[in-house]
Amino acid sequence: MVDQSSPRIVSLLPAATEIVVALGFADNLVGRSHECDFPSSITSLPVCTHARLNPVGSSREIDDAVKDALRNVLSIYEVLGEVLADVKPDIIITQDQCEVCAVALSDVELAAASLIGNAPQIISLNPIGLAKVYQDIQRVADALDAPNTGQSLIARFEDKLESVAAQVSDVEFPTVCCVEWADPLMAAGNWVPELVTAAGGRDVFGEAGKHAPWLNPTRLIEVDPDVIVFMPCGFGLDRSIAEAQALIETPEWQALSAVKSGRVFATDGNSFFNRPGPRLIESVDILSEIFHPSLFGRAHQGSAWVSLADLA
Repeated sequence: MVDQSSPRIVSLLPAATEIVVALGFADNLVGRSHECDFPSSITSLPVCTHARLNPVGSSREIDDAVKDALRNVLSIYEVLGEVLADVKPDIIITQDQCEVCAVALSDVELAAASLIGNAPQIISLNPIGLAKVYQDIQRVADALDAPNTGQSLIARFEDKLESVAAQVSDVEFPTVCCVEWADPLMAAGNWVPELVTAAGGRDVFGEAGKHAPWLNPTRLIEVDPDVIVFMPCGFGLDRSIAEAQALIETPEWQALSAVKSGRVFATDGNSFFNRPGPRLIESVDILSEIFHPSLFGRAHQGSAWVSLADLA
């Protein structure tokens, strides 16, 4: 039985960790995944997962390694059962959306079942779109006996989207391609198309509530979007810049309107767009600054996004 007054929480997903903190339960966290790194105060917590693959090399090499592991029915991540037993969680938060993004739900269930004298509640998130992100926030809040706090956090999201929508109601929306992976090329899906729309853009490849689609480079050239935003999954700003620069230097990309007009941008995808949690609010700010700087300014420029034209 979960002690609602002071539940011991293990979060195995960065977005979930940020949700728990935003709900006011940072002090209840007793364990985290190897990727949970925000806020910095949680990085001293015991690490309860491990990546079996070393995510180094080119985008193509990382993609090949991941596909090889999945083809051989190998989990990309593992739960550290001994650490989990030591921290004695009442609640474990994980996900069942993507085997590449975090530890698989089945592995978490097996690890939890092996805990002697402890049967933690498992909350599995599945944020395939903004509505699901809201639902996940509320599910975590309800499990922590803080439903009103969850509703308030969701209301902040909704207020942000309404505020930005009001500011862009009379402007022209540029066509936008959001790149979630560079090689092979992949457009961003799930909640990202909704963020693009909210910020005053028109996503021409991603579809809200659906996983990231593979993107044929020929199709990208045919559509020729006004703006291209790089937000590679798991990569920070520096790596995003490197991925973007490598592509835009090729002859095919040099012919794109976005490259010619200097409207190719790199972002810190790992901190913002890849995490379906509280910082999606800032992701809307980042996109609105990129699409409509005269309306929204450039408060996040340099720290969360850069223009590739400025680096030339």
